[in-house]
Amino acid sequence: EVHLVESGGGLVQPGGSLRLSCVASGFTFSNYGMNWVRQAPGKGLEWIGSIVKGSSSTAYADSVNGRFTISRDDAKNTLYLQMNSLKREDTAVYYCMWDSIRGQGTQVTVSS
Repeated sequence: EVHLVESGGGLVQPGGSLRLSCVASGFTFSNYGMNWVRQAPGKGLEWIGSIVKGSSSTAYADSVNGRFTISRDDAKNTLYLQMNSLKREDTAVYYCMWDSIRGQGTQVTVSS
């Protein structure tokens, strides 16, 4: 059974940083690309970025490009999302996603 467990969210001031983690199990993590998505209050899911297997390539939504960085540690079956220069509009529940499966999410709130 596939499990994705996100962590690292919290309350941060505008301009601050957070690093989210996602521990994967139930599939061969290193063989697959992974995605991060988010859902802001009252809105649908928004794709924010992805990383291919082997970490050779990443892609980002325009809304986060230059501020967010996705990485992975295949030895730890873990996906990361480094978020810098956070804005109020980044407030959302963040999920990692493999295929169509996502975890329970972690809340990120950007507020002063």
